[in-house]
Amino acid sequence: MSLRDHFRSPVNDKHRWDAVHGQWPAEIVRTLFDRLPPGFVAEPKVHHGSPFEVDVSMIEDDDRPLTTADEGDGGTAMLTVPADLTELDEYEIRVYDGERERTLVAAIELVSPANKDRPERREQFVNKVASLLRKDVCVAVVDIVTLPQANLYAELLAGIGQTDPRLGDPPPAVYAATLRGRKPKKKRPLLDLWFFPMAVGQPLPTIPLWLGPDLFIELPLDPSYSETCRLLRIA
Repeated sequence: MSLRDHFRSPVNDKHRWDAVHGQWPAEIVRTLFDRLPPGFVAEPKVHHGSPFEVDVSMIEDDDRPLTTADEGDGGTAMLTVPADLTELDEYEIRVYDGERERTLVAAIELVSPANKDRPERREQFVNKVASLLRKDVCVAVVDIVTLPQANLYAELLAGIGQTDPRLGDPPPAVYAATLRGRKPKKKRPLLDLWFFPMAVGQPLPTIPLWLGPDLFIELPLDPSYSETCRLLRIA
């Protein structure tokens, strides 16, 4: 099945995007079941970011002066500032090496609209991916979000002073990418990159997923995506 635009009419008139994101991780695990070597396990993880956000309008309307407790009470002045304390949306699949005490070796991150709708949330997502890479975890980023348009893969590379000439200008809003860090002996650390631009109306790619320094599998995204759409009756 070719990629649908789940964020525009006619698809989003009948089907919510989060139904796809909620079901797809489980279907990717099904795909991985017959592809992972013995000893490796895959698990889906879905976590919706906290709905809590500071009401900035209430802060702006609150014109009470700041107060300071008497020095004898040991108090300090209170400062009130606007803040976005929402948690990161997570739609992901984690792959563990069971023979190494469930060591996390790979993660597949499905990008949500909330991951890319504002600079601070894009930075939060990028920092998460960078943290996983520093822990020698292979990370695949899969982004089928057509609205809002942003490329988190490009922002991740920009954060480390790098770029990928395959991105184009402007970079595509939908894509898949695999990243894995390597630390050669007595040499600078390296970052291996696989980039797959996607387009609505085209099949999804097959991406590499590294489970160890010399061990990888190929993960086709199209079968799990097609089964997700079939189960949700998305034409």
